[in-house]
Amino acid sequence: MTTALIYLVVMLLVAAVVFLLAAVVFGRGEELAPLPPGSSPTRLPAEDITGEDVRQVRFQLVFRGYKMSEVDWVLRRTGVELDELRERVARLEAARQPREAAHRRPTGE
Repeated sequence: MTTALIYLVVMLLVAAVVFLLAAVVFGRGEELAPLPPGSSPTRLPAEDITGEDVRQVRFQLVFRGYKMSEVDWVLRRTGVELDELRERVARLEAARQPREAAHRRPTGE
């Protein structure tokens, strides 16, 4: 009976030491506050997304792959940025065409 009691006390002490060691290494188990709806820890600049920004994007892994809301958000942002850049290029090209036509006109006519 005494031997069983000693084994039980030793097991409890070992379990307590392992628990305390795990608590020190991994934290005390507090959870972070949830993110507001529609937000994401995935980062992109507010404007002027570059290729390097897109290459640096990392998504949270969830049970079945990446978190779909984050992937959708990055794709929407990238799409908007590309649309804005294409519109800007079209405006600049349209503004350049009349100037080029004026330079090509012969001066003797």
